Amino acid sequence: MSGLQKFEQKLEQLISGAFAKAFRSEVKSVEIVAALQREIDNNAQVLSRQRRLVPNDFFVELSSSDLSKLESYGPHLKEELKRQLMDHAEAQGFVFPGRVSIEFGEAKDLTIGRFRVRSRAQAAVSGADMSDTQVSRAQAYLEINGTRHPLHGNLVVGRGTDADLRINDPGISRRHIEFRSKQAGDRVRVEVYDLGSTNGMLVNGQKMASATLDDGSQVRIGTTVITAHIVEERR
Repeated sequence: MSGLQKFEQKLEQLISGAFAKAFRSEVKSVEIVAALQREIDNNAQVLSRQRRLVPNDFFVELSSSDLSKLESYGPHLKEELKRQLMDHAEAQGFVFPGRVSIEFGEAKDLTIGRFRVRSRAQAAVSGADMSDTQVSRAQAYLEINGTRHPLHGNLVVGRGTDADLRINDPGISRRHIEFRSKQAGDRVRVEVYDLGSTNGMLVNGQKMASATLDDGSQVRIGTTVITAHIVEERR
């Protein structure tokens, strides 16, 4: 019995067969699994002879009718899709940069029975994430893959354990870049420096060794984009 057949059987057990019956004339479970597997197969980046980096954040777009049916089955479907995807990745020697996430959404241009998958590699970030209250009071902070981190003084970003802010992105060096902030009048001046990394950095799309950042400036290292937020001093 193939892995996809086992997947369908397990889903039927979880939801009393309702899912499999409802989707025989519409989107089928095996089609979604196969599409997710193709997505990582087609977007694998070579890390070494035995390891390849693949996307870990997936968004499946469907018609409103198919989406309604999917949402009615609760968390079981997503969990089984993740498990199938992780099993496939392990068998192929694929590496996810962070936790696997699968979400569903409506696409008005899709008819019943049709869907598409969008994906991206989103690295896990290790560091003190800020609360909304802390963000409202901060003069400068960094936003990375949905997390926010305060910027005071100097901050080294890299993949190694000795970095102040760790990002699990294989395209990032152990100590890749350093942000330096200091008070300049009623604002904080933020600069970024490449620390001799292997792949360098892009600041607003341009390769640079160092740069002074504005509010909203984007620094790209590896596959990860870091957005700098700088605000005026609050009186």
